[in-house]
Amino acid sequence: MTFPAVAPAKHVRPAQPPIGLLLDVDGPIASPVTRSVPPEILEALLQLASHGWPVVFNTGRSDTFIREQIMQPLMEAGIPEHVRFHAVCEKGAVWFSFGSAGPGTLHVDHELSVPQDYASEVRVLVQQNYSSHMFFDETKRAMVSVEQVIEVSNQEYRRVQQDFDAEALALMGRFNLGASRLDRHVPNSDDRVDYRLDPTIISTDIESVQLGKDLGAERALELLAADGVVPHAWRTLGDSRTDYAMADWLHHHGHAVVHVDVRPEDGVPLKPYPVLTAAHMGLPRAIHEVAGAAFLRAWAAIAGTLEPSHIA
Repeated sequence: MTFPAVAPAKHVRPAQPPIGLLLDVDGPIASPVTRSVPPEILEALLQLASHGWPVVFNTGRSDTFIREQIMQPLMEAGIPEHVRFHAVCEKGAVWFSFGSAGPGTLHVDHELSVPQDYASEVRVLVQQNYSSHMFFDETKRAMVSVEQVIEVSNQEYRRVQQDFDAEALALMGRFNLGASRLDRHVPNSDDRVDYRLDPTIISTDIESVQLGKDLGAERALELLAADGVVPHAWRTLGDSRTDYAMADWLHHHGHAVVHVDVRPEDGVPLKPYPVLTAAHMGLPRAIHEVAGAAFLRAWAAIAGTLEPSHIA
């Protein structure tokens, strides 16, 4: 599927901008409660991009969510003609770019899709047994995702989520699909595990094991390379342990990176690169989009003056 092409960006930014941003969406950018993006974050993103900092969203969300919750508000606020944002969706299975003219070509790696007959059965399972607590995300193109309805408490959703996950994992066996959920692995008849159930605080993603924030990071660099852009260093934002994979990938491939964890309640793992939390901003209780906004505002305040030589 394609959308109208974005006009080629006029590269007023340097070939090696000081910082590139690789951003998880749920948590650091969009509120897990309202599922929307605060205006102050949109403003900071526009300021950063306008100063030449590449901004790439690296998310499990669908392209529809990005277009409705991020692209459209940014366009309404006024994306400068020379600015291009990039979005890697569904953990690397879907990607596109957008600018002042709207979205460009949508790319989907169908080889990483969950089989449609299984997806259809999950849709029926949700409708029959779980619709009071969750909904089937019809906007996903490769993954299968269910998400908490806003009207129920997160505590109640997470209790029911465990029952759904158990049924969805058992359903994999009916289609001879090997799958895992956290530490539990259920191989198929060929002793393979090709899919995983990834529970988050507001959803469960059912996906190919090849998907992940590391693949998203790889896609991000490919998108920027097509624009002739190679950031001097990176800042990654996430709210879960799986989000560290994007910083891991960047570090492993020789890129300087600092990761920001906006929900460090699981503990901050020992990494070979710096990890920051809201406590470093003097906001020890701030999490999710509040913490994300604090970092984005701070970076926006220096974006116009920061040079690559100033970065450690």
